[in-house]
Amino acid sequence: MGFGQGLSGLNASSKSLDVIGNNIANAQTVGFKAAQAQFADVYANSLNGSGAGQVGIGVKVAAIAQQFTQGNITPSDNPLDIAISGAGFFRMSDNGAISYTRNGQFHLDDDGFITNAQGLQLTGYPVSSTGLILAGTPVPLHIDTKDLDPKVTTEADTQVNLDSRATLPTVTPFNSADPNSYTQSEPVDVYDTLGNKHSLQVFYVKTGPAVGATGPGTWDMFATLDGVAVPSTDPAAPAGGQIGQLSFDTLGKLDPAATVPVTSPLYNFGMDLSAITQASGAAAQQITFSVNNSTQFGAAYSLNALHQDGFTSGKLSKFNTGKDGTILGTYTNGQTAKLGQVVLSNFTDDNGLQSIGNNQWLETSESGPPLSGAPSVSGLGSLTSSATEDSNTDLTGELVNMITAQRNYQANAQTIKTEDQIMQTLVNLR
Repeated sequence: MGFGQGLSGLNASSKSLDVIGNNIANAQTVGFKAAQAQFADVYANSLNGSGAGQVGIGVKVAAIAQQFTQGNITPSDNPLDIAISGAGFFRMSDNGAISYTRNGQFHLDDDGFITNAQGLQLTGYPVSSTGLILAGTPVPLHIDTKDLDPKVTTEADTQVNLDSRATLPTVTPFNSADPNSYTQSEPVDVYDTLGNKHSLQVFYVKTGPAVGATGPGTWDMFATLDGVAVPSTDPAAPAGGQIGQLSFDTLGKLDPAATVPVTSPLYNFGMDLSAITQASGAAAQQITFSVNNSTQFGAAYSLNALHQDGFTSGKLSKFNTGKDGTILGTYTNGQTAKLGQVVLSNFTDDNGLQSIGNNQWLETSESGPPLSGAPSVSGLGSLTSSATEDSNTDLTGELVNMITAQRNYQANAQTIKTEDQIMQTLVNLR
């Protein structure tokens, strides 16, 4: 009789409803992956080995297969929320026990580690003392919130256009306090070893030719730091406190043969700031001031580029995660620094992973070993900061599947009912 087939159908339909119900229950669970009940028919072994005329003895649940398809990416207000777009799992550590998840809802604990709601620590690559990513064995990521140390200014680069039509100063010799003794000046903020900011003022004094005269354009350069004249570090520098002298050819370009002193093709001029910086408690300091690619055209003075390599100390104000997993911190002094890099892991067979709840999976022999690395390379997905990956549950589809599973359950129940009626008929025979 067909009670066995009907009973197996009831069990299978019930299991299918369980799976559908679980999918629907987790429709709002971040990083959840919907599952699908997969069935297989069941046949008894035949003694004569022939398959002719065999009648199946029911159905069984062959597998509960999770569907690792991409969920929608939804923005969030938490800069530590991270969504994976593509393949891969976050690698989480629980005192060295590793699990994997797609749920990227993270926060900082009181020790500065990036953790999830269960207290598991997100792993990745740390950074060296010089800010380099140390790609090796992933470790729990720690965000160092200490102040960024100041960096002393060692070089400054500027690119200017000095007006060839400018007249010679009416007052000589040069006096930084008298604007009639120089043609143009530009301020540059520089920093000592303690992070104190100083104002470096560079002056350009046109020395030739006079208006109406011919000859190369020459300009003397002077400098002050916080209003005090600074000497040149180059013994070949001109006398009179000059830092250097620029000379331009008839095309308005710097003439290396006449520029004094020429220390390199970059037109570098050394300045000794020690007298000022040591007075503020900082170490002795020298900088190299470059005017490479500066010009003398018949146009108004313009500052076309300015850069110096120092900065004061700064506090960590915010950080975010790039597509490649690099966590970049932004400091109150305008500087940025790498704080670590998130690592993703992928598997040969995702469905071989063991689900342990809390959106966590464990590696198994069926899944294969993890293939870990930086995001956006080797087939791993990219990351989106301040965002989460939604559940991939198709709510509409699951409701339709629920109706289908209900009908299957009713049909199998009807099979048992019919078999019962036939059995009753046989019992009632006289």
